[in-house]
Amino acid sequence: MLAIDIGTSEIIILRDGDVVLQEPAVVAVDVENRKRIAIGSEAKKMMGRSPEYIEVIEPIRSGVIVDYEGARLMLKSYLQDVMGRNWFVGPEVITAVPCGNTQVEQRAVIDVLLEAGARKVYLIDAPLAAAIGAKVPISDVFGNMIVNLGGGVIEVAVIASGGIVKVKQIRQGGGFVNDLIFDYLVSQYLLAAGKQVLEDIKIKLLSVVKLKKEEFIDIGGRDLLSGLPKKIRLSSTEVYELARLDMEKIVTLMKSVLEATSAELVSDIIDRGVILTGAFAKTRGLDLWLSREIGIPVHVALEPEFSVVRGIGMVTDNWDLYRQSLR
Repeated sequence: MLAIDIGTSEIIILRDGDVVLQEPAVVAVDVENRKRIAIGSEAKKMMGRSPEYIEVIEPIRSGVIVDYEGARLMLKSYLQDVMGRNWFVGPEVITAVPCGNTQVEQRAVIDVLLEAGARKVYLIDAPLAAAIGAKVPISDVFGNMIVNLGGGVIEVAVIASGGIVKVKQIRQGGGFVNDLIFDYLVSQYLLAAGKQVLEDIKIKLLSVVKLKKEEFIDIGGRDLLSGLPKKIRLSSTEVYELARLDMEKIVTLMKSVLEATSAELVSDIIDRGVILTGAFAKTRGLDLWLSREIGIPVHVALEPEFSVVRGIGMVTDNWDLYRQSLR
């Protein structure tokens, strides 16, 4: 049985407790015949660099399949990489989906995996998988709060007695910061930057606390006035100001969930603290800043980018214990 985290920005597959595949959720296809040309890292390199007859697709957006055929081609190739090209019986698969996905969106995930070669598909709520992967004792009667910060969806959930008691989400995640940076570069520098440049800026400079020592990154792009190449130097302070605007939405979401939660469970959360999962949880200073804003201890899970897929993997290893948590 395979554990698959189908994220907005990347696909992670775990087998027998080990991560066997971690690739960008990107596929490049021929515009005319829709045949696959490249997937994953190779396809990502082609973004903004491909000729007109090649379309580079990101088939997952905000936790939802937006290009069914692109997702099918990508997942089929990844399953072949993991299982070997001569596999005769498709694997059973468990994957996580955001709690807010509609039945149609959930069905699309099941169907695309079946068409990609899976024999049977099970679904689990992403915050629940993240909690399991973060070693949270979800079967306890005491409450725990999980903030799962994905590339396309942010979910805040209160979990107790093996299930989700309260959950709210916003369909934007770490990828939204890239959009803020892009808009800032356009308005302040008249510079159009590529997606990889935006990702580099986020990785190297993003922080929700002001750094003691200013950091800089030199980036290049296209001057929107002349159309010619242009280079600028961006500071960590500029990115910090943008990040704070976005992080306020996380605080608002957390407060909204806490306000809708019983006093008993809130008391548990105060005692146990909040757990951050997802790749965006690694943002510098995020845990300390959130803790100050909501007045509750906040902790980052160990290797938060793998919390969801490891949680799914623990379900496969402890089927009888967690089966009731599956959809």
